[in-house]
Amino acid sequence: MTNGYFQTIYQGFAGTIKGLIVTFKHMIKPSITVNYPLAKLKPYERFRGALLFDAVTCIGCNLCVKACPSKCIGLENQKSPEGKTLKGVNWYYIDFGKCNFCRLCEESCPTKPKSVWHSLDYETVFFSRQEMTRCWKPGDPWIGTYWEPGEKTYKLPAGGQIPIEEIPSRR
Repeated sequence: MTNGYFQTIYQGFAGTIKGLIVTFKHMIKPSITVNYPLAKLKPYERFRGALLFDAVTCIGCNLCVKACPSKCIGLENQKSPEGKTLKGVNWYYIDFGKCNFCRLCEESCPTKPKSVWHSLDYETVFFSRQEMTRCWKPGDPWIGTYWEPGEKTYKLPAGGQIPIEEIPSRR
């Protein structure tokens, strides 16, 4: 009877010591938590953040539109007065509500540097469906609301937001 009693005490004591060893190992490890708003981690190189577009380098080949499996990209090529298609883009839009961040559009882009690419931005926030559709026109910056850190508010750029109703639907 006493043999089982001391064995139970030993097992309880050994289990407690093992638990304390694990706890102390974690106590001396450095912290990996980051104070997010004040300190930001740099995403990995292959991170797929917000999709960006450069209308200046785009040649209007439509390969990104054809490669997109979720049909979230649309563009209109520049046309001459005779109706002939020219190099360049009149407008370009991305619907982040449909985008699955697969990066096929970026891989299909033939221009160097890429005219469409995923940024390292992981703070893209949308408050309504209208904000999720972004449209670019040559010479305009990112159209849609953006965060102005100095004023701590969301602002519209000078070009303004293009309403979803003006963007033709894709089939």
